[in-house]
Amino acid sequence: MSTRSKAIVLVSGGLDSAVCLGEAAREHDLALLHVNYGQRTEGRELRAFEDLAVHYGVTEKLVVDITHLKQIGGSSLVDESRAVETGLPEPGAGIPSTYVPFRNAHILSVAVSWAEVNGATRIFIGAVEEDGSGYPDCRQEFYDRFTAAVQAGTRLGHRLTVVTPLIHLDKAAIVLRGRELSVPLQLTWSCYTGQDVACGECESCRLRLRGFAQAGVSDPIPYRA
Repeated sequence: MSTRSKAIVLVSGGLDSAVCLGEAAREHDLALLHVNYGQRTEGRELRAFEDLAVHYGVTEKLVVDITHLKQIGGSSLVDESRAVETGLPEPGAGIPSTYVPFRNAHILSVAVSWAEVNGATRIFIGAVEEDGSGYPDCRQEFYDRFTAAVQAGTRLGHRLTVVTPLIHLDKAAIVLRGRELSVPLQLTWSCYTGQDVACGECESCRLRLRGFAQAGVSDPIPYRA
């Protein structure tokens, strides 16, 4: 029997979530959570999640459907009539259309409920504030306050903590950390629009490509542009 504590890791299948998974795997037994919310690349992200689970040998998995976020709308990730921004985010440009309203709170709430049942004491999420797109639910303040709410409103109380190991890193640092941890970056997927070949144009692709370039590392996934 393992003496390590259990952690639930939120794994979208993207670069950040995979490196977050690598961080959690160092000290914890793992349970992996993936959420389908009607996003454009839902099938490709799920495949990346399953590939990462196999790589890390994790069998305790939960895949949840919260497609009410698609019904609510308000984001170009779930509404294909809206355009996804291309290029890198401009300072002061505001929150992009790809922001899914309060998505991370929905996902974290599922993880908290699961933790109350499976005994996990940590919930890892690969949120990035420094090099992100300005999403309000990727800020340190949000996670501090969410953790306080979790500790006030669960049976586990102060034994349950939300962990954000990448929150103050940029993409280049995340790439390098992933290599240090031998994370299989070739299994990850970050593109907002492509499912077979990454577009190379959307904001997520551009941030990822810039991170690999600044780290001096070749991105192992295929790109159209």
